[in-house]
Amino acid sequence: MITENTTIEEVLTRYAKANEIFLKYGLDCSGCQIAEFESIGHACKVYGIKLEALLKELNEAVC
Repeated sequence: MITENTTIEEVLTRYAKANEIFLKYGLDCSGCQIAEFESIGHACKVYGIKLEALLKELNEAVC
């Protein structure tokens, strides 16, 4: 399960579909150097994205 503490890189490495979802929310994470360290929760705070909505979509896509 993907949580707010999961790093962006971890999600992108495990689930190819995730990049589409991140892009939909305005997060161009695939080339970002801090994706290795940045949690999904932190990115949502920084970019003003609704965490619950992003997590729901990510988890539904990888099930």
